[in-house]
Amino acid sequence: MTTPTDWPARRERMVREQLEARGIRDPRVLAAMGTVPRHAFVPDEVRDRAYDDTPLPIGHAQTISQPYIVALMCELAAVAPASRVLEVGTGCGYQAAVLGTLAHGVISMEIVAPLAREAADRLARLGYTNVQVRHGDGHRGAPDVAPFDAVLVAAAPERVPAALLEQLAVGGRLVVPVGSAEQELRVYRRVDGAIAMERVCGVAFVPMTGGG
Repeated sequence: MTTPTDWPARRERMVREQLEARGIRDPRVLAAMGTVPRHAFVPDEVRDRAYDDTPLPIGHAQTISQPYIVALMCELAAVAPASRVLEVGTGCGYQAAVLGTLAHGVISMEIVAPLAREAADRLARLGYTNVQVRHGDGHRGAPDVAPFDAVLVAAAPERVPAALLEQLAVGGRLVVPVGSAEQELRVYRRVDGAIAMERVCGVAFVPMTGGG
């Protein structure tokens, strides 16, 4: 039976066996993943599996991404202490908490209203005061507070929303899974007035919903 004193050891093992062993190298990302209490973001019925190398259901037909994917996306985004970050797909708020640990400030958008409310309450309760959760369609981004140094999308659109590319700062990075039946993780960078794209790996995310 899991007790509260088990969680730090489970996080340390997660970082060592799931992240470092699979090539995550950014020390700030590793430290954040070793700090944020993933077990506080999952439902009671799956809490004992919180640090397993797998996505888990969080209700409303949504999931929390596996720890490796969260770490990989954060590393690819190259989030710095002064970064302003947009996250699309708050879900339970776990990745937003990791980003909040890495960045100066995070705007996290969630289209499912109950998830947005629950995540906002959870993040506030856990002390992530630099993360703001907004209920809305992530296709549109957050133009009122753009540009962003990093944009991370935790659901897969069939095509990259133009607004998210437009809201990248110079040098900024958009990390997004793209596709439907087959998806790939991509990184878009704004460089010298143009957008460069890198394909990273195959992934499996829930579809991105909304009107675009």
